[in-house]
Amino acid sequence: HVQLVESGGGSVLGGGSLRLSCAAFGYTYRVVCMAWFCQAPGKEREGVASISSDGSTSYALSVKGRFTISKDNARNTLYLQMNSLKPEDTAMYYCAARTSRSGRPLFAPDYRYWDQGTQVTVS
Repeated sequence: HVQLVESGGGSVLGGGSLRLSCAAFGYTYRVVCMAWFCQAPGKEREGVASISSDGSTSYALSVKGRFTISKDNARNTLYLQMNSLKPEDTAMYYCAARTSRSGRPLFAPDYRYWDQGTQVTVS
């Protein structure tokens, strides 16, 4: 199993920045892809950004150029740097991981491991 512990998030004014962190524990050597998802009230969970074990990344069009996903393999920690935040970025943000090589980068059902989520509010 893989456990994920997220930190960061909070409230920020429009145009501001936040950084989310997600530490992975357990069988981290089996993880092939990690990603960030967001879910606003009344909406489905959406993929924000993903990064695979070979370093390739994917981004939702709505965040391209503003958000950057990265990972520190030595610390088994995933990051999401969010710049130029907009009120429409307000949502719960979740870190996710999968150990299966078959899966779509930003498709939530393809991820098995999830953290508890953290709120990001942009006003």
